[in-house]
Amino acid sequence: MPPAHRDARPPALNADGRRKVRALVPALLKWFVAHARDLPWRRTFDPYAIWISEIMLQQTQVKTVIPYWERWMRELPDAPSLAAAPQDKVLKLWEGLGYYTRARNLQKAARVVMEEHGGKFPRDFTAVLALPGIGRYTAGAICSIAFDMPTPILDGNVIRVLTRLFGIAENPREKKTNERLWQLAEALVRRAAEAPPTGVTRPASFLNQSLMELGALICTPRQPRCGECPVRSQCTALREHRVESLPNLGPRATVTARRFLAVAVARGDQWLVRQRPGGVVNAHLWEFPNVELPVEGDGVAAAAQQLIGVHRDLKPLMQIRHSITRYRILLEAYRARVKSGGDCRSDHGRWLALEELEHLAFTSAHRRVLEALRRSTVEKSTPLSA
Repeated sequence: MPPAHRDARPPALNADGRRKVRALVPALLKWFVAHARDLPWRRTFDPYAIWISEIMLQQTQVKTVIPYWERWMRELPDAPSLAAAPQDKVLKLWEGLGYYTRARNLQKAARVVMEEHGGKFPRDFTAVLALPGIGRYTAGAICSIAFDMPTPILDGNVIRVLTRLFGIAENPREKKTNERLWQLAEALVRRAAEAPPTGVTRPASFLNQSLMELGALICTPRQPRCGECPVRSQCTALREHRVESLPNLGPRATVTARRFLAVAVARGDQWLVRQRPGGVVNAHLWEFPNVELPVEGDGVAAAAQQLIGVHRDLKPLMQIRHSITRYRILLEAYRARVKSGGDCRSDHGRWLALEELEHLAFTSAHRRVLEALRRSTVEKSTPLSA
């Protein structure tokens, strides 16, 4: 057991709770062995590879992560290569996954691994938890999946599964309820490790992954496939017709609309871009000059004049709608052309050709602007067929 848990006692459960745990564990393990998806990071016990997958999977769907993970592992296959990589390369490999603090923390953690652990990913739960960007869930996932340690996990999928199985109506974000869920997760993984079914060689690893897999494939937020659930006979929510109401996450956060103007300015075959400063959202990523606009009204020409000193001959390029946490954002992109650098305010910006821009890591919305510019350039340069 990791040091943080060595002296801990199994969480207190009443007789019904202990019986339920004993019934759940073999059913979950049997189902996972038969139905687990063949994901690339499940073909290895390398803690580095599993760590990268767990960080990428935060806030991101599996189908999106697979090509990112495969490309990352080709380019940065271990902690030494990640620690030594230029930050621009790290951000470029992460481009499109969002929440770029995750990528920066990966590199910080890799450098800690080099400096404090001799370049080898630590096998101690407390040491894993101490790495930048790794919380209780991620440390538990790495230690259980890579090392088969009975360390509990609790993410969104597992919360949904446990609140439904045990009929927990309280908000899982509340401290007392959250700790109860951690105790249930620990009871399950300990039971798997202490009494594994015959033939299950990595019971802690498989038990934790079974909870995640069940939440992803069967016990989904909407339209759960209860008829296919391997533990439906143990599900309190199903028995009490409360599946759709659990978990009880409380009222949704108020949605806030925001609107931005971005201007892609060309000078010859070069485009003006700028790099976001450190200490802000999407720090060190690249973007086209942009400014926030009032949600209502026009104001595009005045804003463009203030932003880059150009307001005439602005041509609409595209509109992009996207969301960041509680914000619903509209980005209105325009293009403009100037004769010389002096015709445009280019403070803190750089003029670069499209081929050079391809090597930079852009924010997701501005990457779409760049793709639109590239398409329009290709269309103009392609001769019409006879």
